[in-house]
Amino acid sequence: MSNARVSTTSPPGRRVDRLTGACPPAVNPTGTGGPGPPGASPLESTATLLARVRKGDVAARDRILARYRPALHRWAHGRLPSRARGLVDTDDLVQITLIRALNRLEEFEPRHEGAFLAYLRQILLNQIREEVRRALRRPEQKEIGQDLQDWGPSPLEETIGKELVSRYEIALGRLTRHQREAVVLRIEFGFPYQQVAEALDRPTPNAARLLVTRALLRLARLMHEFEREA
Repeated sequence: MSNARVSTTSPPGRRVDRLTGACPPAVNPTGTGGPGPPGASPLESTATLLARVRKGDVAARDRILARYRPALHRWAHGRLPSRARGLVDTDDLVQITLIRALNRLEEFEPRHEGAFLAYLRQILLNQIREEVRRALRRPEQKEIGQDLQDWGPSPLEETIGKELVSRYEIALGRLTRHQREAVVLRIEFGFPYQQVAEALDRPTPNAARLLVTRALLRLARLMHEFEREA
């Protein structure tokens, strides 16, 4: 199975990697430098790369870092509180997230391509919260206050509101694993249904659409229940 990617061609005949936004080199993905077989994808699957990382392959580790860093950076920018951006470096957060994930591969089961991105997303969210709390404990920041609420909204919170973001995160955690991964890929990372299908091993884009639709309906019901209970 190939990694999720768009069919944009630039330069002609070269697919652009969905996650890195760059054209992969026209060489054999095994790293031998020779041309790959006809019709072969120039991108190795995430599962293949992770298996190589587990064996200590440094080149595979570097490929994972390059593949996921851009998407995680964009995602983190939307979640970082506005007043924390001068104290918490997004690049550092993403790098720490990737290193932590790769150092804990025994905790991750590579079921399909989308599972690893969802796994990274959760580690990064926890890392953002941890780093902001650490910044709040610095002596020069005490006058600002010890509550994360004092740090201003993230771009996402500015768009839909802090309470809604909180209900969303709680409801997302109540979904099944496949539903949660579908929502993360489609809604948070913007994958088209074709790529959601590829990333989650669904047979067709319509099957992926159905999975996302059912997940969003359940998500909405849960969020409504939380609002009524508040």
